[in-house]
Amino acid sequence: MADEPLGILLLAGTHERAHYAFVLASGAAALGRMVVLFATNDGCRALCADWSGLADAARDAVIRERGVAGFAELRDAARELGVRLIACEAGLAAAAIAPAALLSGVEIGGVASFFAAIGAGQMLAL
Repeated sequence: MADEPLGILLLAGTHERAHYAFVLASGAAALGRMVVLFATNDGCRALCADWSGLADAARDAVIRERGVAGFAELRDAARELGVRLIACEAGLAAAAIAPAALLSGVEIGGVASFFAAIGAGQMLAL
């Protein structure tokens, strides 16, 4: 199973779900798994350069005060570990997010791109 790709589907635009998606992504990548994080609808906000549009973004300060890695650190770690980030083209449109708002290196694709990337690997939805 460790050699199978891990696909993480981020549907929601809350800080809690986006934060944990990056916990899972960076953790799996640190163990050597190929990871693809596919965000759609408001989940695409987690792939924006300015992620303050996540619902309850202020939660980040609270968890950092409690000694938990913040969203920016987790996202940076995931990117450094080679996690592939894909924003759903239809999801961007549904959430009214311009592609220019995305982090550099984020791909824009569809569900077929996501499934092709993970093949027969494991998928988690958040």
